[in-house]
This record gives sequence, structure tokens and C-alpha cells, in this order.
Amino acid sequence: MSPAGRLALPAVLASLLLAGGAGAEPGAVRQHVLPNGLRVLVRESASAPVVAVSLQVRGGSHFETAETAGVTNFLQRVMLRGTTKRSAVRLAEAAEDIGGRLDAAGEVESAEVRGEALARHWEALLALVAEVALAPAFPSEEIEKERRLLLSQLRTRADNPFPAGFDALVRELYGPHPYAWPSLGRRASLERLGREALVGRYRELYRPDRMVLAVSGQVARARVVRAAERLFGKLERPAAAIPPPPPVPPRTAGRRVLERPVHQAHVLVGYRGPGLTEPAYPALRVLGAVLGGGMASRLFVELRDKEGLAYSVGALAPYRTGPAFLVAYLGTAPASLEAAEAGVLRELARLRTERVGPDELARAKAHLLGRLAMDRRTNARRAWYLAFFEVVGAGWDFPERYARALEAVTAEDVAAAAARWLTGPTIIVLTPVR
Repeated sequence: MSPAGRLALPAVLASLLLAGGAGAEPGAVRQHVLPNGLRVLVRESASAPVVAVSLQVRGGSHFETAETAGVTNFLQRVMLRGTTKRSAVRLAEAAEDIGGRLDAAGEVESAEVRGEALARHWEALLALVAEVALAPAFPSEEIEKERRLLLSQLRTRADNPFPAGFDALVRELYGPHPYAWPSLGRRASLERLGREALVGRYRELYRPDRMVLAVSGQVARARVVRAAERLFGKLERPAAAIPPPPPVPPRTAGRRVLERPVHQAHVLVGYRGPGLTEPAYPALRVLGAVLGGGMASRLFVELRDKEGLAYSVGALAPYRTGPAFLVAYLGTAPASLEAAEAGVLRELARLRTERVGPDELARAKAHLLGRLAMDRRTNARRAWYLAFFEVVGAGWDFPERYARALEAVTAEDVAAAAARWLTGPTIIVLTPVR
């Protein structure tokens, strides 16, 4: 591809995103707010005979405490284990009868009840989602089953080298703040949380002014709105305001070495950065793509291809309303650990001292825009994006605005982001037990 073609590629990808992406009609999304404050988003699309529903509430692990860590995800999983009308098995059968499925989970910034089905059964699917959200039974025996499963997932996470190293890094980055633990929670809190705590959390979260319902697929907007009014319109809006999440404390840089019974060593280097609605966020994401976004990134080319120091490399930057993070990671042989860590730090230093070239900048933008476009190919992901960004306060059309902002990022913006955010690294080195 010519240099001109490479430079034009991000513009092409951004235009596809702004047009709605593959299989979408421009301007198909409409919003309606019920009198009680619940927001309804409908994306009409004839591209496939399916429909997806995402009901999200504002209140993931970001709103928890050390004593309640994991309560939101625990709640969501228990809600799937039976309503006042149906058992967990009956719920699953009802979803399968309409060619679909139901699921639920609590994440960092929000919690979701979601479902998919054949388009002709959209109303039955919406009723099932409403049933899970509005009439959970909290059966005691199912709570204990779910508790055992969650504790098992935590053990698996702790035994897996990369998640263990990543969790240790995030704890160092955020200290006592809820961002410091995974949305799964912590063992001590999960062992202690009971039915009363889950019911209390449910009452806190499932209020209409804290909820967004998104529907994507072969549906008629007016009919969806009428069904939503019938199913959710009787929810009462509490007078009390929604409490804000806790502030993030200052962080301290440092380096820790963790010994684990593993065969491969890992290096993780992290920084705190801007939240997703801050002006510098797109530049930091481009910086992360330059560093570790795909096979053309600096970590891959320099440390894996040229020097043979890594099995795996990459960079992570999440959607966070509060200070997000940028994490560079590398998996290497224990004998190469010292050189690999030095290499990661060298590439991070280069970003602060050397200007990113036009071809590299274009590739990084194309990587981000391409992933964003591909991740929104299905109705299920479309519904998630609509509900998530609306419920966290960024607005349902954030992906389109984000795509424009990514394309507008300049080499000077990347240099400014590197100078501002890539200072005082937090480092976790995971190494085999000696």
C-alpha cells in the first residue's frame, strides 16, 4: 500500500463507523425517555432476522467498597437463577424456545441483563429480560451455588499467571479504590455476602433513572417503546439522588516482583491516564496502539520479531469513566526477563522522546478504528454499545464521536499524551519460584 493509501485508511474506517458500520442504516437509532426516567434506545436494522436486548444499570464494581467487592456481579448472576415466575431452568428453556439465550453480569462501570432471539420473538425476549430484572426471587440454595462458582473463578484467576500479574498491577495503580479489584470481587467479601446484601444491592441499582434499555435488530421502534412502557413504566423513581462513585486517590510509582509456580515470566508496566470523556483519551489510546496494538506495533516488531525476547506482547487501555489505565505487557522466558523488562521500558521512553511518524500514526489509528468497527458487527454488540455508553454518561453516540476524535489525533497529540501520562511507571514482574 502506498503512503497516501495508508494515511487515507483511518478516514475510510471512520466514515464507515459514522455511517453505522456494516449492516446498519444511517440514523437508525432513536431514543425515548419514559416518564419515570428509564431511557429506551432502539436501533432498527434489517440486516439479519435476529434481535438483541441489553438492559444496563449504572453501578458496577466502581460503586462498591472493600466489604462489598463483587456484590454487583454476584447479584446479576443470582438474578438469572430464578424469578418469582420461573426457575433458572425454566428461564433458559423459555429463551431457547424463541431461538435465543439470556445472560447477566456485573462489570466495572455497569451491570447488564442481556438476551438474543429470533426477530419475530422480540416481544417475548423483551418480556424475559424484564422478568429477570424486575422479579428476581433470590432463592437461597441458588445463591450458594453461585457463590461456589464465583469463588472457583477467583481461584482460577489467581492461578493463571497473566491475570494474577494484571490484578497485582491494578491493585498497585489504584490502591484502596474499587478500580483496584476485578469485577468478580474479592474472596473475603464473596464468602461473607448473603441474601440480604444482594437484595439491598438490587434495590439500590434497579431504579428507572439508573437504567438504559437498548434493542437492536429487526424491530419497529414505536412497538418497542410501547412494550417498554408496559413492562417498565410502573417502576417508581426514588427521590434520593444516585450516589457518585468514590474519588480516585493519588498513586505511587514502584516495582514489585512476584514469585509464582509458573514456567513463563511476565512484565507488566502500567500508568494511570484520562477517563473516556476527557479530551486526551483518544490520544492515549492511539499511543497505546503505537506501543502494543497488533503485529506492526513497537513491542511486537522490536522485542518479539527483532530481538526474540517475547512470546506475547501488547497494550491494554479500557473504557473507564474515572482515570483509566494504560498497561504494556510482555511474556518471556525466565532467562530473558532482565533484557525483556529493559526493552519494554526502552520502548516507553522512546515514546516520550521520539515523534511518531505519519505511517506509524496511520497504522495505529487504523488498528483502533478497525477493532471498533469489527466489534460492532452483531446486534448483541450494538445493543451493548448503545446501553453502556448511555448509562455511564458518555452518550449512546459516543463511538461515532470517538471515531472522529481518533482520526483527528496528531503526532503532536501523541507526544503530549506521552509526556503527560507516561511518567512514574508501576511495574509488576511475575517470575517462577526460585
